Amino acid sequence: MPKHDCYQNPLIQRYASKEMSYIFSPQKKFKTWRELWVALAECEMKLGVNITNEQIEELKANIDNINFEDAKRFEKETRHDVMSHVKAYGLLCPSAKGIIHLGATSAYVGDNTDIIIMKDAMELTLVKLVNLINNLKKFASTYKNIPTLGFTHFQAAQLTTVGKRACLWIQDLLIDFEDLNNRLQNLKLRGVKGTTGTQASFLSLFEGDHDKVKKLDELVTSTMGFDKSYAVTGQTYTRKLDHQILSILSSIAQSMHKMTNDIRLLQSLKEIEEPFAKNQIGSSAMAYKRNPMRSERISSLCKYVISESLNPALVHSTQWLERTLDDSANRRLSIAQSFLAIDSILEIGINVTDGLVVYENMIKKHINEELPFMATETILMEAVKRGGDRQHLHEKIRIYSMESAKNVKELGKHNDLMDKIINDPEFRMTEDEILSIMDPINFIGRASEQVAEFIEIEVEPIINIFRDKLGLNIDLEV
Repeated sequence: MPKHDCYQNPLIQRYASKEMSYIFSPQKKFKTWRELWVALAECEMKLGVNITNEQIEELKANIDNINFEDAKRFEKETRHDVMSHVKAYGLLCPSAKGIIHLGATSAYVGDNTDIIIMKDAMELTLVKLVNLINNLKKFASTYKNIPTLGFTHFQAAQLTTVGKRACLWIQDLLIDFEDLNNRLQNLKLRGVKGTTGTQASFLSLFEGDHDKVKKLDELVTSTMGFDKSYAVTGQTYTRKLDHQILSILSSIAQSMHKMTNDIRLLQSLKEIEEPFAKNQIGSSAMAYKRNPMRSERISSLCKYVISESLNPALVHSTQWLERTLDDSANRRLSIAQSFLAIDSILEIGINVTDGLVVYENMIKKHINEELPFMATETILMEAVKRGGDRQHLHEKIRIYSMESAKNVKELGKHNDLMDKIINDPEFRMTEDEILSIMDPINFIGRASEQVAEFIEIEVEPIINIFRDKLGLNIDLEV
C-alpha cells in the first residue's frame, strides 16, 4: 500500500526522536530476543548443559542479522510470534537451532525484552528531562532578580520574580526526575522463571538441581545488565510494573502541562513568549498573531499521556491467576505510545525553554498598574510612624483605592492612587519618599535568594551528574 494511502502515526512522523523511535522498533525488539536467547544458552552451557562454544558463536554472529521475511512466513504457518522467530533464527544458525529457547517460555523473551526496552526508554527520558531542567535553571538564574506580578486565581497578587516562577516548574520536574531515577535504580528483570513461574522446565533440565536453577536465573539477569530479577512471577512479570512506569510518565506530562499552561497565559499577557521562527505563521487569517503553538502542542500531547496511564491499571487489575493474554494488544499500544509521546513532549519542551523571550517593559507596565494597591500597606505603616491616625488614614486609602479602581476598570484611565496619596498632606510623606517605596524590588521578599539557594542545593547536584549529557539543542519544524 502506498505510504500516503494508510494511517501514519504522528508520534513517529512528526514528534518523537529517532532514538526513542528505534527503542520501540522491530529491529530493537527482535535483536533483544536474540540477545536473551544467547544469554540463556551461554549461561546454561556454563552450568553444564551440552551446548558448545561453536553454537554460541553462531548465535552471536546472527544477533543483528534478523530475517524478518522468514519470520513472517513462519508466523503465517504457526500463528505464534515467538516460535516464528525461533525458527527464523534457526535458519541462520543450523548447528545451534536445537538449543535456541531451551527450557524457556514465550514470556522469557517477550517480558524480559519489554522490561529492557522500558529501561532504555526511561534512561533516554531521564537524559532529556535533565536537559530540560538545565535550560530552566539557566533561565531562572538569568531572571532571578526581575520582579513580576504573582497571580493567585489568575488575579494580580504579591510580587515574585520571573526566575522564582521558573523554579516552581523546575521543582515539579525534579520530583519527576527522582521518581523516574528511583524506578530505574530498582528495576528488576523477569528473569528465567518458566511457563507459570515455577521453573519446572529448568529443574528438569538440571536434573533436579535447585542451586543450578537459581544460578541460571542470577547469571542471565546479570548478563542482561540487571542486579535483580523478580523473586516470584506467574507466566509474566506483574503488570503492576507497567502501571508504575506509565504513572511516572503521566506525572512528567502533568508537570509539563502545568508549565506550558503558565507560558501560554504569560504569552497572552505579552510578558513571556516561546520561540517564534522568522518565517513562522501564527494564523492563516490573522497575520499579526504569534500563537504559542509549541506550548499548545505539548499541552495536547500531555493530555494523551495522562489518559494512557489508565490502561496499565485496567490491565493489571483484570489479569487472571498466572496470566491471561488480554493484556497483549493493549500493552503493545499503551507502553510504546506513552514513551513516544513523552519523548515528543520533552523534545519540544527543550526547544521552547532554550529560547524563551522575556519582555521586561511589559512586565514593568503590569506591575505599575497594580503596585499602587499593594504599596498602600507599607505607606500606611510609615504614615502612622510619623504621627498619623491609622484608622483615619486606612479609610482614606480605602476611598482613594475605590476611586482609582473605578478609573481603571470603568473609564480605562491610568491608576492614579499614588497621585491622590502624594497630594494628601495627612500622609506626611514627600513624593520622593512615596515613590521610593514603590520600587518593585521592595516587594519580592526572598525570591532572588530562594532561586540561588534552590539551584545550588537542589538542582546543580543533579545537573553535575549528567554534565557529559547536556547540550541537546533541538531545532524543530513548526
